[in-house]
Amino acid sequence: MASPTSKSPEQSDKNRKYDRQLRLWGEHGQNMLENANICLINANGLGCEILKGLILPGVGAFTIVDGSKVVEDDLGPNFFLETGSIGKPKATICMQFLQELNPDVKGDSVEESVEYILENRPIFLENFNVVVASNLSEQSLLNLSDILWRADIPFIYCRSLGMLGSIRIQLREHCVIESHSDNRHYDLRLEHPFPNLKQHLENTEVTNKVPWLFVLFKYLQKWKTENNNCVPCNYKEKAALRDMIKSEMSSNEENFEEAIKAVNTAFGGGTVSSELVKVFEDEACENLNKKSKPFWIMMKALKDFVQNENNGQLPLSGILPDMTADTNSYISLQNIYRQQALHDADQVYRRCQSLVKELGLQIDTILERDVRLLCREAAGIIVIKGSKIADEYKRNFNSLCAVDDMEFKGTLMEYYIALRTYERFLSECGNIPGEYYVENDTARFKSVASKIFMDGGMSPANLSDDMIHEICHYGGSELHSTSAFIGGCAAQEVIKIITKQYKPIDNTFLFNGITTESISLKL
Repeated sequence: MASPTSKSPEQSDKNRKYDRQLRLWGEHGQNMLENANICLINANGLGCEILKGLILPGVGAFTIVDGSKVVEDDLGPNFFLETGSIGKPKATICMQFLQELNPDVKGDSVEESVEYILENRPIFLENFNVVVASNLSEQSLLNLSDILWRADIPFIYCRSLGMLGSIRIQLREHCVIESHSDNRHYDLRLEHPFPNLKQHLENTEVTNKVPWLFVLFKYLQKWKTENNNCVPCNYKEKAALRDMIKSEMSSNEENFEEAIKAVNTAFGGGTVSSELVKVFEDEACENLNKKSKPFWIMMKALKDFVQNENNGQLPLSGILPDMTADTNSYISLQNIYRQQALHDADQVYRRCQSLVKELGLQIDTILERDVRLLCREAAGIIVIKGSKIADEYKRNFNSLCAVDDMEFKGTLMEYYIALRTYERFLSECGNIPGEYYVENDTARFKSVASKIFMDGGMSPANLSDDMIHEICHYGGSELHSTSAFIGGCAAQEVIKIITKQYKPIDNTFLFNGITTESISLKL
């Protein structure tokens, strides 16, 4: 098993090497990636494409588990094999070629089948942060799902079959602090400014040199005076506030123009969203114990701060948008927000320390920098409670097909069940559908599909003949274009899970390369 390579202290060019991705997940996210250990089960074209997307950005270590030898058919879809690889262990050859992509990444290989690992040493899988597998038989998939669920290890299962692809993410619980929401609003507290901010806003003269925040605050106070101390909350009221600002604006006042544009988004900061309420009400937040994760201890402290100390408001994030203004006035305003944000975070950290002491844990269980990050990103915190793949396979199909509210045949849900049938076929028939005799296997495939429909609580209607012939004609083959697309998407999801940033797929992604359709479902 590989271990993450130790990083040289003089490796000062890391920022240059990983510059673009550091802009996405920061140095702390990069550090988590560099300390991660990934296991890939099956070194086919799809699996290697997933690893490629993890090795290039600098994952710490990876291990490939595959007991097969390279055959000629492997060379087409897998760009990490060559003619001279035929007859050699696939896991070792792929590991060697993949490691050439990034010398900072440590690679290892295990020349054993997943079935052997599951039967003889399943504890081996507990050494990894994430396990990725592709194109398994149904029985192997279900056994692997059960073991990883019990060990609380994230599991990503991917398929690439002809022009079809899918990703299924199994997470027991995944907590995302930095969700990087596309529609994030800045927390400005103009409606209820904290004392230092209110004093600064009231004592500063509004000119064309000050940030637009001062302009908006001035006219907001005027609006509230004329409207029973209410804040504009709908389109009509916000339009009236914009007109009020326009009426007193002279030409070439950029801060006034920015204030007008900001009316729609400047209010409502600091409120607790319905999603965050659910997190606060979670049993893990309500009932802490010695085994509680640091995340839940911080969330309990945050909840207590919001409800008992901050009048129902979240800690201030301390982040301001860019504004046209002279340097001194902007920096002064920025410092006021930052000081208040540090104060709020300090109060939450003190509550964390009290909880840690009550639970009898080490004082360094929770670090101050982690609390500051939590407070800064509090508005976008997400907790995903996942489901086990093994449970999904026992669930009634009627509820699954109702998810997208479409007719069954001709949709991606039909392809989903066809892929499920493919896995069952591998377990029951012992060969790949269409590998030898297409016509014989189409009849057997139809029979297996009927069993799956009945097991899923649906009438034994068959998949369409076109669908069955399509799957059997693939003969289990991979197309590199499909594997490259699914592999890139899956690698992205692995990085989200490792860095605990951005919201991962919850929980299934289906892709049809023939029609270029895709859909995300929670199954």
